[in-house]
Amino acid sequence: MTQKRQLKLGAMIHGVGHGWGEWRHPKALPNASTSLAFYQQQARLAEDAKLDFAFIADSLHIHEKSSPHYLNRFEPLTILSALAATTRHIGLVATVTVSYTEPFQVARQFASLDLLSGGRAGWNVVTSWLSGTADNFGKPEHPAHATRYRIAREHVSVVKGLWDSWEDDAFTYDKQTGEFFDPAKLHTLGHKGEFFSVKGPLNIARSPQGQPPIFQAGTSADGRDFAASNADAIFVHGENFEQASAYYQDLKRRAAEAGRDPLKLAILPGIRPIVGKDEAEVESRYQQAVDLVSIEDAIVALGRSFDDHDFTRYPLDAPFPDVGHLGANSHKGSSERIVELARERNLTLRETALYFSRPKRDFVGTAEQVADQIEHWFKAGAADGFIVNSVLPDGLQYFTELVVPVLVQRGLFRAEYAGTTLREHLGLDVPVNRYAAPAAAKAPAEEALA
Repeated sequence: MTQKRQLKLGAMIHGVGHGWGEWRHPKALPNASTSLAFYQQQARLAEDAKLDFAFIADSLHIHEKSSPHYLNRFEPLTILSALAATTRHIGLVATVTVSYTEPFQVARQFASLDLLSGGRAGWNVVTSWLSGTADNFGKPEHPAHATRYRIAREHVSVVKGLWDSWEDDAFTYDKQTGEFFDPAKLHTLGHKGEFFSVKGPLNIARSPQGQPPIFQAGTSADGRDFAASNADAIFVHGENFEQASAYYQDLKRRAAEAGRDPLKLAILPGIRPIVGKDEAEVESRYQQAVDLVSIEDAIVALGRSFDDHDFTRYPLDAPFPDVGHLGANSHKGSSERIVELARERNLTLRETALYFSRPKRDFVGTAEQVADQIEHWFKAGAADGFIVNSVLPDGLQYFTELVVPVLVQRGLFRAEYAGTTLREHLGLDVPVNRYAAPAAAKAPAEEALA
């Protein structure tokens, strides 16, 4: 019997918020981005609602105009390791760059988090799009966009190879014979490629889920191809239903062309729902969110996708400037989307900045109304689920306590966890160890000849 398709839901825990002004809300905790208690409280809300995973974003470059959360926050693997000790079921997804790390280091860190959590780790692969990152790692220049994706393909391939260093039953722990492990089930990778040379093996075993699932957020052509070939889940910013649907169909097509089962690829738009108990509260909470976005902050935020370009040099009420080239080696997909929309709608710089900083109306409403939107996107082919990013300090609480029960009642989301690993939550198979697979295939053939 075919299992009924259900939503996949994750919560982005983003400290004092995604924007520049959210920390000023009366209920906001100004040091939330470095508060263990805050992260634990958010993780508990997500786990109590049976969400699939908690998601921690990251970047490696700041300047004096960076958003408050970027200026002062936990490193993802560190905070998720702490949360692994205070949660039991929810997946733990960390953002780690491939452009400024070594595969052996990344493989070991995620394998450690995976074992610590009982198979709940996930890796959000990024290539780092701010050129200033190079200055923090002693690099003469930031790699070009296409080069970063070549690095990503090799990096991820090496990490996956290292995760297979030990077969699942390699450690025998036989006290009678003194055999700690079966030498035949330890494998050395021996990789030599364009960017990395890694011998291996990795000095930690596989977890119950085999390998952490791969998340990615590809929007450019290179990013989409990489995600379709490598990712188990894709985090995307859907401006509206039409764009989200077009992206969804495109990625499913690319996955099929890459020889993968499109049904195993979860596409998860990021949403910023604002929920109220009635219409009056909805409007009050929406206005609170709007009031937190000043034009000064919106202009700075707009520059992020264009390698932190300074937009204050342009007249606010003049047409959006011709700066598309500035994003070509930065946040390429995002910058292209901004330029395209500004030109299509003939927006001024002020209108463009506020459009991309202020909350949209798509997922604003009562619990039933927000659930209606989620159900529409899910059933009409625009999403396999969503990553929820809170705009207001109590946003996740409102979503989990009001919207999730409606989704459960409609049969769109689980009432209880059915498994213990992130792969089980996402409906993904445990990958067979690449070295064990040939042996498993050879055994039946030998038996047939016997």
